[in-house]
Amino acid sequence: MSQYFSLGDVTLWNPSNGVSALFLRQTAGFEEVLGLPSGIGPMEEDEAEVAPDSLAVFVGALLAWRDGSNHAVLEALSGGFIATMLVLAERAGAEVRWPGQPGPAQAGLHDVQVAPETTAGAGAGWAVRVREQARQLDLAMAR
Repeated sequence: MSQYFSLGDVTLWNPSNGVSALFLRQTAGFEEVLGLPSGIGPMEEDEAEVAPDSLAVFVGALLAWRDGSNHAVLEALSGGFIATMLVLAERAGAEVRWPGQPGPAQAGLHDVQVAPETTAGAGAGWAVRVREQARQLDLAMAR
């Protein structure tokens, strides 16, 4: 069995029930963290409608939130979700704004890595990694 994430008559993603349930729980968690709706409607009769404008705002805020941290564990916990959202946004035609890449000394960083820095949180590297992960997921996410 599976569920559908759709934009009108177009299926954006058709994951299994288990994957869909996990994704929706993660989405709810990130909606709470960001204080924004995701643009993913409620799952009704195995279908959730996607609102591209709200999705674009949500994904832009998600990217800005991630950009404000150099924390390796935060990257590990959020990377797959962000990549999945990027695929949905692209398929929905949502224009996502990527944040500028601040230097390590720029104010506004949060959830800062306190242990010796690793490459996981360094500069723009997270954005390169999440874009590549999204590219790979796009091939794996059934429609």
